[in-house]
Formats: sequence, structure tokens, C-alpha cells
Amino acid sequence: MTTAGPSRPVLSLRQATLRLGGRELWSGLDLDVEPGTFVTVLGPNGSGKSSLLKVVLGLRELTAGSASVAGRAVRRGDRRVGYVPQHSGFDADTPVRGRDLVQLGVDGHRWGLPSWGRSSVVQDRLRQVGADHLADVRLGRMSGGEQQRVRIAQALATDPDVLLCDEPLLSLDPRHQARVVDLLDRRRRDHGTAVVFVTHEINPVLGATDLVLYLMDGRFVLGTPDEVLRSEVLSSLYGTRVEVVRRRDRVAVLADEAVGF
Repeated sequence: MTTAGPSRPVLSLRQATLRLGGRELWSGLDLDVEPGTFVTVLGPNGSGKSSLLKVVLGLRELTAGSASVAGRAVRRGDRRVGYVPQHSGFDADTPVRGRDLVQLGVDGHRWGLPSWGRSSVVQDRLRQVGADHLADVRLGRMSGGEQQRVRIAQALATDPDVLLCDEPLLSLDPRHQARVVDLLDRRRRDHGTAVVFVTHEINPVLGATDLVLYLMDGRFVLGTPDEVLRSEVLSSLYGTRVEVVRRRDRVAVLADEAVGF
């Protein structure tokens, strides 16, 4: 986590409340994300993890409270916010190349041929994620891990202050998961980009995580991994006995009833 000098949060939520379909996903959420901080968001399906990202993207309005990026209210299309979606494969005959996908992130709503300046940005972002060699490769011919590298390069196209990641490790094998996490970890350390990472599995990102936001049934717990991933904390959150077992750099959650991240 970047610690050089005082800084203001790149993402802030104040007494944030979100209700959907008459159901309260979470309420009274106060969250400050400093530059370079890696926040892992956990919770079962339907707990509001992806909805939190949509709020920051300006795609969903809070029911109450406020959300801001770098001191300004969230808005749709904010170039200070990058977004990495859930992993899904491309058809083998998809004609879009790696550089084309990143170019979309650079150009945004603009049309026409890219200028030289914007083309150099594309090359730089591909280089940052170690994907120079994928510039002219069709997306459908890349491995899942390679596709995610290019998606991250696209999300970094505008050099965002905060990078939102919505379960980007799904369907990736452990080797590619580790590479994606390492890439994001280096980005936040080298460039001060805050990362908000939604996942169902804590272990691949445990070593990079500074803060855990755990959402569950309209409630939440926020703190460091050591503060949140404890038997008594999760037992209280789930309302059933939960045992957290740590072994080296891995965590297992055992419960009397089915629980999940």
C-alpha cells in the first residue's frame, strides 16, 4: 500500500445504503480507499458485491448516502475509474485484436482512426501488463489468462485512480489467477492505483489484500484480513457457527450451515 505523504481517498462512501427490489443489500456503509490500497470484497451471491461496483461506475444510484471518486460525486463514464469485468471467453473467430480492445478504452466515445498519440498509449498499456506480444493476436485465440491481461490493459487505458475488478479470476486456472493478481498488485504499488476486487475466493488475493469488505444479508464488516477473517466475526455476521482455519498463507471457512464468499 502506498504510504508516501498524506493523500486524500480516491474513493469514499458515506452512510451509503442500497436497496433493490424492496430488499436492503447494505446500509450505513462508510468506506475510504486511499491510493494504492487493495480492497477485497467478499460475500455470498446476492449480497451486493457487483452492485457496489455499479454504484462507483455511476450505473446505479444509492438509496441514501453518497459516493465520490477523488472528491467528486460518482458519475457514469468517469475516466478516473477503470473496470475489469468477469472473465468470459471470446469466440475463436472474433476479429478483434488485443490492440483493438485496448484502443476502445483509450478512445471512449470517440470515432475515427486513432491518432499517433493514442496509439502509443495502447502500446504502453499493453507493455505495462506484459502483453506486448498480444497486440496483433485475435482475442479468440488467446488463453483465458491472456484475455484478462488485455482486459486489464483496457481498464488502465485512461490511467485511472481506482480499478474495479468484478470476479476477474473466474474460470482461470491457479497459475493464471496468480499472474493476474500479481499484475494488479504491482500496478497499485508502482502507480498508486487503488484496487477494489470482488471475488468469491479470498486465497488467491490474500497476500495482496489490505482491507476486506464482507457483505452479508444487509450487513457488512470492514477491516484488515486479520480483523475480519476470524471465527467470532464471521459467526456473528452469518448468525451460525463459523470456524476460520488458517494454514500458512491460506484460509478455510468451515460452518454448520452452507456459507460462502
